Amino acid sequence: MPRETGRYNITKIGDETVKAFVPHPLPPTGPPLTIEGDLAELLAAANAAVARVEVAGYMVPSTHWFLYGFIRKEAVISSQIEGTQATLRDVLAFEATHSTRQPDDVEEICNYVAALNYARTEITRPKGLPMCTRLLCEVHRRLMAGTRGAEKRPGEIRSSQNWIGGNRPGTAKFVPPPPHLVRPAMSDLEKWIHAPSPLPLLVRAGLAHVQFETIHPFLDGNGRVGRLLITLLLEHWGLLSSPLLYLSLAFKRHRAEYYRHLSEVRTAGDWEGWTAFFLECVQESADDVVDTARQLSELLNRQRRQLTNNPVATLPAIRLLDLLPEHPFLTLPLASRLLGVSKPTVIKALKALQDTGILRESTGKRRDRVYAYHDYLHVLTHDTELGGNP
Repeated sequence: MPRETGRYNITKIGDETVKAFVPHPLPPTGPPLTIEGDLAELLAAANAAVARVEVAGYMVPSTHWFLYGFIRKEAVISSQIEGTQATLRDVLAFEATHSTRQPDDVEEICNYVAALNYARTEITRPKGLPMCTRLLCEVHRRLMAGTRGAEKRPGEIRSSQNWIGGNRPGTAKFVPPPPHLVRPAMSDLEKWIHAPSPLPLLVRAGLAHVQFETIHPFLDGNGRVGRLLITLLLEHWGLLSSPLLYLSLAFKRHRAEYYRHLSEVRTAGDWEGWTAFFLECVQESADDVVDTARQLSELLNRQRRQLTNNPVATLPAIRLLDLLPEHPFLTLPLASRLLGVSKPTVIKALKALQDTGILRESTGKRRDRVYAYHDYLHVLTHDTELGGNP
């Protein structure tokens, strides 16, 4: 007999009957979710993969610049799932030049970075907001600020009915709880996040994501906030010391399975199927992080040796190389600010990096040139380009 994971609230909107799904509070019951057999093996593999991610953060010369790239990569992929067309190269180039041909999409992605950084600061500072509904509202406010969803009440729990699929609630694929039941459902989720539980933390992160997506508390942006919730919980619960693990790429690669498992939790109570899928995505995402860390570490070490052994190398050029992972696109004014030296010295440093093949001029112009750290960009962005799954 299927497990019941919620109830339907049946209302009339106009002439249509609307069946809104109201999830039962976590944890799953009747029967409870137990981690045994294949699920226990998947959990052990996922936990080991997460531990490797923690080590990977120390493999690279600077965890700070590694975070810089990965936070932006997650922001791009999570936003692409929602339909934006900007790529990671677009965002990184915009940060260097303050110019883009896709201002709306780039703004949405930059908002995502700002929202994540805000939330991380809050949950780690002594008097900051804890993991709670109010924090998620503030995340949503920053995520939607000034973008195409700005009219969708940024930072506010919805007070009207939303739905997924179809052009109205009566024909929708899924209708979340009616407005008056959203705050109670979010309150239950918040209490469960902070309550003791025998369930493993990785499993709990997966359950929290499904519950949030089922409640769908905002008029827009729920997918992005729900994916951010996973990242924040992994850091909040101490599974990772830095937010290096993101599941958006795995969810994007397996999008049909992702939606199928969400639906089967609601219609058949299949928390086990969702948990298995989620743990597989955790392991896949962790392996991506470790592989990228290895490639970037090898690249930086190789190019540092290449530059220092070259007669054209200067001390400012070596300093600039060390700064490139946080500034993979450079202009002359930006390089001057970073190094704090004279313009001729910066020009000489840029030329040394070009002569050794580390930087490439990307505009073909004589003025307002932009230099790209192309090998680094290839490693970091190869699975963020548009045109289908990697």
